[in-house]
Amino acid sequence: MKKSDLGMYTEIGLYNFIENTVIDNYSYTGQFCFIQNAEIGKFANIAAMVRIGPTDHPYERPSLHHFTYRKRMYGFSDKDDEPFLEQRESQTAWIGHDTWIGHGAIIQPGVSIGNGAIVGSGAVVTKDVPPYAIVVGVPAKVIKYRFPEKTIEALERIAWWNWSYETIKARMDDFHLDIEKFVERYDER
Repeated sequence: MKKSDLGMYTEIGLYNFIENTVIDNYSYTGQFCFIQNAEIGKFANIAAMVRIGPTDHPYERPSLHHFTYRKRMYGFSDKDDEPFLEQRESQTAWIGHDTWIGHGAIIQPGVSIGNGAIVGSGAVVTKDVPPYAIVVGVPAKVIKYRFPEKTIEALERIAWWNWSYETIKARMDDFHLDIEKFVERYDER
């Protein structure tokens, strides 16, 4: 793990590579994940072999190889191509709260996955995913939403993922309620 921060109750699976990433409270990754330049919300569920933020190669140059920007590694220069490397790091992928990223999914740099969204196994996400959408395929496309629009809006207002540990613990049984009853109980609108 390089230049990264983990929140409380996070779990990182075996053989992960995590760089320039923040993983917030209660989130976890499965095995063999490769995550770069990402901000991952609370309660994110990331299955095994997920790739978030794969970095680009400079395809406009005569060579795609990383010797053109990691020059020190090959003894070609005492300086790397810092502007190129900084540009890659600035393309942060954002994974919302309470998301599920399926086995082997790929989330491209700069893409946002909305709160509550599900990314199907093997999907390649090249565009932003709305909150509570379910996306599958290559490239990933929305196939449906988990809940009706009014319920999604209410869940975004409730933002239960920001509740304290004590509040979540006290309300644990309510997470087994029908979604409409949960929204009715906690939406202050």
